[in-house]
Amino acid sequence: MDGIVAAGHPVSAEAGAAVLREGGNAVDAAIAACLASWTAEPLLTGPGAGGYLMVAGGGWEPALLDFFVAAPSAGERAPLTPVVVSFGDATQVFHVGAASVGVPGTPSGLEEAARRWGSLPLADLAAGAAALARAGVPLNEAQAYVSEILEGILLSTPEAAAAFTRDGRALRAGEAFRSDELAETIERFGRDGAAPFVRGDLADAIVACVADGGGTLSGSDLAGYDAVVRAPATVRYRDRRVLTNPPPSAGGTLLALALAHLDASGPPTPSALVDAMARAQGARTPEFDAGLAEPGFLERFLRAQLGSTTHVSVIDADGRACAVTCTNGEGSGLVVPGTGIHLNNVMGEEDLNPLGFFTAPPGRRMPSMMAPTVVLGEDGDVELVLGSAGSNRIRSAILQVIVGVTDHGLDARAAVEAPRLHLEGSTVYAEPGIDLSSLAARGLALAPFRARNLFFGGAQAVERDRAGGALNGAGDPRRGGAAARA
Repeated sequence: MDGIVAAGHPVSAEAGAAVLREGGNAVDAAIAACLASWTAEPLLTGPGAGGYLMVAGGGWEPALLDFFVAAPSAGERAPLTPVVVSFGDATQVFHVGAASVGVPGTPSGLEEAARRWGSLPLADLAAGAAALARAGVPLNEAQAYVSEILEGILLSTPEAAAAFTRDGRALRAGEAFRSDELAETIERFGRDGAAPFVRGDLADAIVACVADGGGTLSGSDLAGYDAVVRAPATVRYRDRRVLTNPPPSAGGTLLALALAHLDASGPPTPSALVDAMARAQGARTPEFDAGLAEPGFLERFLRAQLGSTTHVSVIDADGRACAVTCTNGEGSGLVVPGTGIHLNNVMGEEDLNPLGFFTAPPGRRMPSMMAPTVVLGEDGDVELVLGSAGSNRIRSAILQVIVGVTDHGLDARAAVEAPRLHLEGSTVYAEPGIDLSSLAARGLALAPFRARNLFFGGAQAVERDRAGGALNGAGDPRRGGAAARA
């Protein structure tokens, strides 16, 4: 059985596959792909981001590593700056500026993953990514579209404009993003791990940059941050076991609820999918978000109810799986001088602050929708590894890929490429190719898109065929994703 990697960019996927060919395992490959994505997908992720990593299979005890963004210190802060982002057939408001920066966790998380499950030195995993940052990676059509719709953020500060724009406008397809400063930062990570980012000179530079803009991120916030290992949330779906992101993440909990709801009936219709999404959406009350950090919340919640981002998925030759999702939000517009680090805007994401901005106490992990997920077959082996980008659409994208594979017999590529729908409020957004007649008959508000769109997420999936054991993978074309075989 060969190893395979699916990622949000062909360069990211190939970086992971190259590590598998060199004898690395699934976590080694995922880390290499993540580091490469800092250049190949620079507006979606980076050293100023946060995320989650799931491992399972091949003798690994299933585990979820939480290195998502945490709330920074309280205090007087500059106002958030709203930026309207248009997806063509829908718009969304994001908030940027220094006050939007939360405590990043990506360096701590990737170092901890390498320590626990990796087999190759960090320096080896970082070398290729540093070379990419120096040489530059031309924007493909998908990354150029991301650059175009985020142009307002990229022009919000001189530092972001210098890093990500040219002649007063966003980089276009074929134009390369490159950064010697980011390359040096990647090399520092490979040599020294997370230490410079949490207590060293890079930490000092991050804090000074945020303070100059009126944010509240402090040195103690960075020094006190740790990646945390958690037991995955587990739910049965058909004859499989689905492992996903547990509390205090919101996305995995709501995905588990939707799957449990669908498991009570046959293959879901579009109407049934919307009902499951509505059930999950309705469950996200103020009490839900306030309770996420409480011990035992997932079990109590399910009993009562049932009564920009990028993702990498890997399966290695020994059947070990790694799913890792990272996000910079849309970026705060703050690029730390001399480092190439674009800091996150997680504190300015409405989706992650449903109780209002700056209500989370300092140090609290924000309730992300990100949900790296592994599906285990009856034999306990890994069948499907997936995750998605896409803000509030993450859980609906993952849900529909799982349904496509398990209920409709689609392979990973067909399931990822199949048209999607998403319920937001009382409106059903839908890509072309879905029969909406049953939803129209129910009087639901419909917002059909004219073409497939990254609004509906960026799912990356790899699978092991149940019959023959062959591996297949798919990167989401909505975000220029790709799969690479070892």
